Amino acid sequence: MVKSMTGFGRAEDVTKDHRIAVELKSVNHRYLDLSIKMPKKLSSFDGEVRTFLKQYMQRGKVDVYITYEDYTAGNASLKYNRELAAGYLKYLRQMSSDFGLDDDIRLSALARFPDVFTMEEADLDEDALWESFQKPLTEACRKFVESRTLEGGRLKDDLLLKLDGLGSLVAQVVERSPLVVEAYRQKIEAKVGELLQDTQMEESRIAAEVILFADKICNDEETVRLQSHIHHMIKILDEPDSAGRKLDFIAQEMNREANTILSKSNDLTVSNLAIEIKTEIEKIREQIQNIE
Repeated sequence: MVKSMTGFGRAEDVTKDHRIAVELKSVNHRYLDLSIKMPKKLSSFDGEVRTFLKQYMQRGKVDVYITYEDYTAGNASLKYNRELAAGYLKYLRQMSSDFGLDDDIRLSALARFPDVFTMEEADLDEDALWESFQKPLTEACRKFVESRTLEGGRLKDDLLLKLDGLGSLVAQVVERSPLVVEAYRQKIEAKVGELLQDTQMEESRIAAEVILFADKICNDEETVRLQSHIHHMIKILDEPDSAGRKLDFIAQEMNREANTILSKSNDLTVSNLAIEIKTEIEKIREQIQNIE
């Protein structure tokens, strides 16, 4: 199944105790690159989240945004640090004595010193939180894969259309090649006849020259391989696994065959067809870059 590397998915779970929202969005990347942003309170789940996400994606730069709001009353309690307050008071009085200043310490001022009063959260039930967390995470991943699959279907249709056009161009090269050899034979015969006039040249010598020329420009191997690559690509587009890397490799091989056809060509029509083939392969390769 062809999947695009561009995708989006969002889900949230809201209860009387909490609100958890998960958002995923991705763009093209050669490998899987996960960037996860979530509250510090959930940072301990980073490893679990990464492992979980890898079940749904293999390639792409994926940005993951997770928000968590705790509605539970009494989850935090106020703590009074008596020892710290005593320390502040001791040194304030010492400063008063050292510098001959009035001792005007007030309770309200002392209470505002750092960490005299702190808010402490109750112990987090990580198992229960992870269980709650998995529901929106699963739903976001499902929507994410769904959007990638939908876009992947469009990419597949476009690639099949381009591959059909590429196959037509290769077929034209195959059809044209024997005509080039025959045109060369006629050209030689005309030149020889013009030079020798009434003198006859051995047919075997002309045939040998034509064979050498045909061997030099022969592109049978390249066109056969190109046709094979086209069929292989079509087959891969129907496979259930991630196909992007395989298709990219085949596109590179296609380009090599097209370059060889162009370098061997001694015919304007074949050269133009080879250039069109290269152009079409580049278009195919550009689309492949979007496939997971």
